[in-house]
Amino acid sequence: MSLPQAPWPAKLMAGLLFRDRDVHLEALHAMEEAFGPLDFLTEPEPFTYTTYYDREMGAGLLRQTVAFLNLVDPATLADVKLTTNALERRFATPVKRTINIDPGFLSEERLILATGKNYIHRIYLRDGIYADLTLIYQKGGYQALPWTYPDYQAPHLLHFLSALRQKLRYQRHGRLIT
Repeated sequence: MSLPQAPWPAKLMAGLLFRDRDVHLEALHAMEEAFGPLDFLTEPEPFTYTTYYDREMGAGLLRQTVAFLNLVDPATLADVKLTTNALERRFATPVKRTINIDPGFLSEERLILATGKNYIHRIYLRDGIYADLTLIYQKGGYQALPWTYPDYQAPHLLHFLSALRQKLRYQRHGRLIT
């Protein structure tokens, strides 16, 4: 019999898609109000992996990944996604979103994203929110799975996530662990 134990806290992060830099900055400030201070972020870069969002958000999207300082309980993933959904609605025009916020939790073992869309590898949490197993940590790095979005397979993002994993380990243990 296994004995249930509380999980380690996780690193809250999010992938952002946007065009308007003013909306982007406002959304970052709103996310800090909701989740605490930013800890780490990538430079915005052109989002060229798919045109899926162009119809709703327009062409020329930028992508950025952000992480937050405060570690969080993995059981709060649905709450985080509901909060980011509300932020997307707050910054939307009457006909379209102006920012897409995909939150997730990074742990030493995996990256889990939150989504409102069901699929074979997604586990229902509650209130229409699913947990998407996006990456697993094996052989010294995060590894893509057959369903991993192309932008989460990019070498520079995997490098960023590995650095973020080191920061997480330091935060959990109070020292660098090799």
